[in-house]
Amino acid sequence: MIGAGPAGVRAAQALVEAGLRPVVIDEGRRDGGQIYRRQPEGFTRTYETLYGSEADRARALHRDFDALRGKIDYVPETLVWNIEPGAVHVMSGTRHRRMTFDALIICSGATDRLMPVPGWHHAGTYSLGGAQVALKSQGCAIGSRVVMMGTGPLLYLVAAQYVKAGATVSAVLDTSTFADRMRALRQLLAVPSTLKKGIALMGVLRRARVPVHRAITPLAILGTSEHGVQGVRVKQANGATLDVPCDAVAIGYHLRSETQLADLAGCEFRFDQALQQWLPLADEDGRSSVHGVYLAGDGARVRGADAAERAGRLAALAALSDMNIGDHAQEADKLRMQLSRFTRFAAGLRTAFPWPARLAAALPDDTIVCRCEAVTAGELRRVVNEMGAQEANRAKAFSRVGMGRCQGRFCAHAGAEVIAAEARVPLEAVGRLRGQAPVKPLPMALAPHEDMETSE
Repeated sequence: MIGAGPAGVRAAQALVEAGLRPVVIDEGRRDGGQIYRRQPEGFTRTYETLYGSEADRARALHRDFDALRGKIDYVPETLVWNIEPGAVHVMSGTRHRRMTFDALIICSGATDRLMPVPGWHHAGTYSLGGAQVALKSQGCAIGSRVVMMGTGPLLYLVAAQYVKAGATVSAVLDTSTFADRMRALRQLLAVPSTLKKGIALMGVLRRARVPVHRAITPLAILGTSEHGVQGVRVKQANGATLDVPCDAVAIGYHLRSETQLADLAGCEFRFDQALQQWLPLADEDGRSSVHGVYLAGDGARVRGADAAERAGRLAALAALSDMNIGDHAQEADKLRMQLSRFTRFAAGLRTAFPWPARLAAALPDDTIVCRCEAVTAGELRRVVNEMGAQEANRAKAFSRVGMGRCQGRFCAHAGAEVIAAEARVPLEAVGRLRGQAPVKPLPMALAPHEDMETSE
């Protein structure tokens, strides 16, 4: 198994209950994933301080994982950097191992979906997820006066977490509108408890008197190469320009599934018109197009932590069924029914907090799209117009977009939007960047590798 977030923990739990001893590979130092990331040993902040309304769920997940520790082989701080038929390649420090498997459950989670804005390369610009990691793992804010900008539930969650931690949030700047939320209300009522939590986050910001501006258009992150971020400039719904002074900004537009490992495993992909993203094919139980490979949680489809727990367990039950271990049909039916509610809710979130694709076409030519390789929107437009590069991988070859440290995780979506707008073709026609090993940078000096036989 890959991942020890909500999906991974529940999948491991189901396998242990069936009498198996799975191997759980986790890139993090401790279990919990991103949303329930544990604080380092020695830190004493309470669950309520760290996780707010999700404190009980975080506590339960951590407790259940602790109970599993003696019944699984837990491999933390380990990167899965390649997958081949029947085996994964991992790195722990400088130690390389090839681990074989009979079945593989990938619970790779999600990362921020980002839209560039002029000036986002200045020091002090973070993703919303990065700002959250700093708070949970290091116990610090990303700045003394922070602006949160983008759209989606994570925008308000991180802002509320910063407020509760005592940090100064100068403003929350949201590209979505009140009308978007009203259109989504019926679908959001599919999970009223989660909707109520979202409304409570707004209450936290209101009581802290944090300015919240909706229907904004990002214009620039103000700053210099010497001093970093100094402010954010946006256009308001009434057309007026608003400058918000700050020394750090966190941006994000909902989430994108982390699909590179599914790609390396050979899974087929399809373009999801509603999400405007390429996702790996999987049936409702998590079976991918590759025999013995299962996908669960936000790494397969972003539906939130509650859904990820159920999807992780369902994928494990599918693996057990395929191995003729036990009869889990009744429980699987129940999990599918529960997940259908979260699927409707996720559709509501897409309506309430739409991905602002229109912003890509309006980016000035000198705006950096790929921060790793300093590739600008103008350069992408040039390779479209002068070299006929209307496909993502061809544009990558000519411009180096997506060739840097992040391997396209943070620039691929926006880059594809820029290409599609300039070429005047549907986003689907641009395709997707092919996953390549290693998915993340590796040390130049590698220790001799060893093979490790595993059962899961």
